[in-house]
Amino acid sequence: MMMNASSNLSLPDAFLDFLKVNGLEPTIYAACDSLPRYIRLKPGFESQINEIEEEIKCKLNEVGWLPNFYRLPPEVQIANSKAYQEGKIYGIDASSGAAVAALNISPADHVLDLCTAPGAKVCMILDLLGDSGSVTGVDVARHRLAACRTMLLKYGLGDRCRLFVADGTTFSLIPTKLILHLKDSESGEIVLEEKLDLFREWTSKKPWKERKRAAKARESNSSQLALNNTEPELIFYGRHSGVVGCTRDELYRPASFSDVSSCGYDKVLVDAECTHDGSIRHVQKFEHWGWQTLQRRVLDAERTDNLTNLQFRLLSNGFRLLKAEGSLIYSTCSLTVAQNEDVVEKFLSQNASAKLQEIDASKHWPCKSGRIPKTLRFDPLTSQTSGLFVAKFTKLLS
Repeated sequence: MMMNASSNLSLPDAFLDFLKVNGLEPTIYAACDSLPRYIRLKPGFESQINEIEEEIKCKLNEVGWLPNFYRLPPEVQIANSKAYQEGKIYGIDASSGAAVAALNISPADHVLDLCTAPGAKVCMILDLLGDSGSVTGVDVARHRLAACRTMLLKYGLGDRCRLFVADGTTFSLIPTKLILHLKDSESGEIVLEEKLDLFREWTSKKPWKERKRAAKARESNSSQLALNNTEPELIFYGRHSGVVGCTRDELYRPASFSDVSSCGYDKVLVDAECTHDGSIRHVQKFEHWGWQTLQRRVLDAERTDNLTNLQFRLLSNGFRLLKAEGSLIYSTCSLTVAQNEDVVEKFLSQNASAKLQEIDASKHWPCKSGRIPKTLRFDPLTSQTSGLFVAKFTKLLS
């Protein structure tokens, strides 16, 4: 038996039971026909808003609670627009933008995005950083991270970013700074000590030997996603990302506790893999994929248990790499308690140095409080956005 949550979306009984167990109203999914699309305007193109409106043939309605975000009618498509193709606008939901805004990025911050693909959030982080700091992006799926690299190049944002194909639960590299080995020459000038294995500026045209070595390393994995015991694969780095001038040993030196305390990341974003049940547009896709696919991807108890374990490990490792007094955002686009509040409670119970923080800007946001004080929930009815859970942590000085 199916229940109509809207004129166009019928939800199967198994999914309705899933919603009931999690205290969620099926009416959340009734907003699927009216939920707006969102874009973010790249800084520097404010003067071209009228031109963009003429091109996509609709008014850009400013999102008052989130700078540079605009609301569009749901039927508007931007992928073929000149503004999108030329890198003037991004397609990103306002709830995802709020998760980035909650980090409160400051100039010169070193930021870790532990589940970075497909890349809209890391682009926002880089826009906020401007000409300072660095971003390290990590994702376990190489093809998705390659798409992220393409996005960085399209928007001209790669200069202060490095991307690693790696398991976010075990990734252990701290921000690298340009390490120069200097010595005085007879003339009194400072010169760079010669090294054969220094990282040079990144190029998409790798030497044949390097391509062969990378291909061999990938072939040795039984799967691109089975990276637990392999070294992170650096697939991109910008000129000012801290990689150029480092040796391989310097770049890949695992972080010790003392390293992280002083040289860890200032900000960490853990937008963890989840069941995506908070995304109306994602749930809509199951009408085409088949509702039996929903059973396997969303409702299966074993998959949910595996996901919550993964989410806990991602959060724990992201926090481990956070410097003292730094800030971490944990978010998912699931609305379930198991993937959100339960993960947060388990994490807090095992990490005495972790403390939940108020998200100051949220007093102006259209969202609800989560079941744990200081956590937030966006949902289609309350927020007119995709569903998202957000929690902010700080690491106390030991």
